[in-house]
Amino acid sequence: MSSPQPALAGTGIASGGTVHANLTAAGLVAFALQRGEGRLSADGAFIAVTGVHTGRSVQDKFVVDDPEVHDQVWWGKINQPMAPEKFRGLAAKVRSWLGARPVLFTEDLYAGADPAHRIKVRLVTTNAWHALFARNMFIRPPRAELDGFEPDYTILHAPEYEADPAVDGCRSSTCIALSFAAKTILIAGTSYAGEVKKSIFTVMNWLLPARGVLPMHCSANVGRNGDTALFFGLSGTGKTTLSSDPERQLIGDDEHGWSDHGVFNFEGGCYAKVIRLDQQQEPQIWAASHRFGAVLENVVADALGNLDLDDAALTENTRSCYPLEYIPNTVAGGQAGKPKNVVMLTADAFGVLPPIAKLTPAQAMYHFLSGYTARVAGTEKGLGKEPQATFSTCFGAPFLPRHPEVYGKMLESLIARDGAEVWLVNTGWTGGAYGTGSRMSIHHTRALLRAALDGSLAKVEFVKDPFFGLMMPKSLPGVPAEVLNPRETWADKAAYDATATKLVGLFEKNFETFAGAVSEEVKAAAIRAAA
Repeated sequence: MSSPQPALAGTGIASGGTVHANLTAAGLVAFALQRGEGRLSADGAFIAVTGVHTGRSVQDKFVVDDPEVHDQVWWGKINQPMAPEKFRGLAAKVRSWLGARPVLFTEDLYAGADPAHRIKVRLVTTNAWHALFARNMFIRPPRAELDGFEPDYTILHAPEYEADPAVDGCRSSTCIALSFAAKTILIAGTSYAGEVKKSIFTVMNWLLPARGVLPMHCSANVGRNGDTALFFGLSGTGKTTLSSDPERQLIGDDEHGWSDHGVFNFEGGCYAKVIRLDQQQEPQIWAASHRFGAVLENVVADALGNLDLDDAALTENTRSCYPLEYIPNTVAGGQAGKPKNVVMLTADAFGVLPPIAKLTPAQAMYHFLSGYTARVAGTEKGLGKEPQATFSTCFGAPFLPRHPEVYGKMLESLIARDGAEVWLVNTGWTGGAYGTGSRMSIHHTRALLRAALDGSLAKVEFVKDPFFGLMMPKSLPGVPAEVLNPRETWADKAAYDATATKLVGLFEKNFETFAGAVSEEVKAAAIRAAA
């Protein structure tokens, strides 16, 4: 359906053009094709190319330094301050620019499956495919709930608009600016759709702690016995893959809240990294990415639309966005009970961490605040193709507007209250570092996870790793014993020792950034050279 000005109510945009409000997937795809925004794959998925930005532009993200939020924001490289007057000036120009477009698309959506903690979001954008992305990614209200829809937050999405850093208080022509006071998000100068998704995640990370709900960068699923599991992890660690388990129901693949009642998804869709996606290893994600209605970002296809998921010519960060219902076994309503298991995922490119380790409560806090992984040609602009060790506190530092200890203390309290077991799982390299070793077998990882989630792994004998102080299982049916101890997978044991020592040093250095905000128990659990 097409709608005039009422679709822009509350956005501050005055438009004399056509505004298409709350179109379905079919309508949005039709407009996207008609307007030349992309093309269809052979299976009907919409393929978009995002240009120079193929990942989040983290250096161009700003939080408005409004007086009412100044003392609560975690200011720094992640939350760079923008003066309120600069934001108002840029917002006025973006609104004027959007209002001058001949065609706009709006979508009214929810973030948060739990009605007690959801927010209403209105996206205004210039492209039908971005509207489809948002429609896939967030929760679609029933048609009856769209009447009189009043957004809590508005996203003004102007990917073709270029900011002026000399005037607008930003770094470049790209700007992602969030004002908690104005409840408005500006996205200019980038077509990468992940900015839309993560901006709302940042909002949820701001709002929910004040309500006693922990927002989490994690996937979640539930077993046949109602046992909920959380999977923390940065991009490329297997968060989406491992939670999409045919033997368990998926709650969601990326963003959740942990409340007094249990776990709930923030989203209504999935945003999976699909470079080198294997149909046999990851059949659910593969099938969802080969359907009409899915949005593929920077995925290469031939002239007939046949996808080449191994081709990283545009980026390693190829993506597929699809509604949750494209996964066959999902939890209706996006809510489940309190977690029984918490899994922290890392893709260790040094190849020295064990494939699984059982964490004490103090170790759980340490690794949550460390948020270690090692990226290989990662998901952010300018990261390059060499592996880089990174520590992203709470496994989601780029999306945390509050100080990390706010989230850390909440997790500590919730784990203790609900009695969850915590596991550290390495989905990275074994038998050597990146370039020498091989990626951890997904079959082994799944076997270890299933044993952890069904309770059988907790009953086996464990041995302490001498470098990291981690408790590793000595044996488990279906997994070679040498795989469980990473040192045994290296042909050159001296090289393993040297590499492990190097990573210990990196953990030590990172610990200095949060050592002053943790308990004595967590300090005692920290990884040190004498561990």
